[in-house]
Amino acid sequence: MLGTDFRAGSPVWIDLGSPDTDAAAAFYGAVFGWQYLSLGPEAGGYGFFQTDGKTVAALGQLTEEGAQSAWTTYFRSEDSRATARAVAAGGGSVRVEPMSMGEGRLAQFTDEQGAQFAVLEAGPGLERTSEDNALVWVELHVPDPESAIRFYRELFGWRSQEMQAPGMTYRVLSIEDGDQEEGSFGGVATLQAEQEMARWVPYFAVADADAVVTAVRGNGGTVLMPAADVPEVGRIAWLADPAQAVFAVLQPNPRQS
Repeated sequence: MLGTDFRAGSPVWIDLGSPDTDAAAAFYGAVFGWQYLSLGPEAGGYGFFQTDGKTVAALGQLTEEGAQSAWTTYFRSEDSRATARAVAAGGGSVRVEPMSMGEGRLAQFTDEQGAQFAVLEAGPGLERTSEDNALVWVELHVPDPESAIRFYRELFGWRSQEMQAPGMTYRVLSIEDGDQEEGSFGGVATLQAEQEMARWVPYFAVADADAVVTAVRGNGGTVLMPAADVPEVGRIAWLADPAQAVFAVLQPNPRQS
């Protein structure tokens, strides 16, 4: 499960590109109770979502022409330039070349099946994960999961383990360094016919998935998949904010003593 001891290949940051940051801040504040801390005009309107003073995500204006509102997951890279070369060699594309950003360096990419992601080399990361109203899991949906696993293994050295889920084979991802179960952070699933595009989907932990679904509906969002129980995992729902950025929530099963 996600922690804040970020190692190579770990999800380290997540941000939302939105056409209306004020509206986005209001929506996620109502749904998750997040407070938005703007970094001011000099940061181009970029800012942090926080809970109890701890950063759990970030928000900024859409900057790419024709881009749709979406959440972007950033993974820790030891060398962003080397990662960019590996992306191109694996059939992906570099959308934003490695560039300095504060104490770190970031780059943004599209993988070989069209899912967008980014990397962060050095610099700070999320201050809270795997707690209520914070990032707990990231999930890749692509037409060819095996090809995706090969692509990302070349970038980050990720390991994968197959698990049987209702009607599908699910691949659990873990970082190369450390215990496989403790180092797990996400998964890969086959893109379903009703899904529009390959994408990384962030899951936020919540205490009550049904209450979040109600809050999303009440604040102009869309319920893509109503809350449902997943054996040995918990209760999940797929949602979209008013600008159609997709995210999911997970109400984990109670831990067994």
